[in-house]
Amino acid sequence: MGVFAGTTAAACVTSSLALTSTTPFSSNKRTTITTSSSKCRIRATHHQNLTAFPSTSHLFYAKSLRTTKPRIFLPHLIASLEQVDQTYIMVKPDGVQRGVVGDIISRFEKKGFKLTGLKLYQCSKDLAEEHYKDLKLKSFFPKLIDYITSGPVVCMAWEGVGVVASARKLIGATDPLQAEPGTIRGDLAVQTGRNIVHGSDSPENGKREIALWFKEGELCEWTPVLTPWLRE
Repeated sequence: MGVFAGTTAAACVTSSLALTSTTPFSSNKRTTITTSSSKCRIRATHHQNLTAFPSTSHLFYAKSLRTTKPRIFLPHLIASLEQVDQTYIMVKPDGVQRGVVGDIISRFEKKGFKLTGLKLYQCSKDLAEEHYKDLKLKSFFPKLIDYITSGPVVCMAWEGVGVVASARKLIGATDPLQAEPGTIRGDLAVQTGRNIVHGSDSPENGKREIALWFKEGELCEWTPVLTPWLRE
């Protein structure tokens, strides 16, 4: 009878109305509702349960499944907080010699990032030392400079939401043996000293490295038609 308690007031209308129906919550209960202008009365008549048609009332358990605990939808929250960044990506001499430049570019394009700068460049020793100045005290620094200047590199500037962090994931761990399958280094490289590609490790370094490798006027500002399909 509690099912109809909330509708009693609405059932009080001027004209008399009588109806008999089977409740949606149980196949073995017949409920008669009689209303009039002066009173509202609900009478329920119960019948014996039929073995062939067991009650289904347990399927409509009245307890709410909703919770008052706060929920955070992380993808939407993270997307709203991320900023459009720039990162510097460089295909090193081994990547150029092995002919994997197109593969690397394709991975960034498929991710939806915007290419704003691209050039094939023979790196000088001074430029290489400036780029890797944070590693100057490392024992492998001389070999690193020789490696980077041993042949042409492909310089790229990419732009997008969270591009620095995403690029690092696309590239993979510094040691190719530790890089996950599906990453550039995990798929294409086998040794740390020949790990194919460089990527900025922070938005600040991304801006610094782009300014270091690209001259004024070498970057192109444009709007890809797919931008509305990548972010809100």
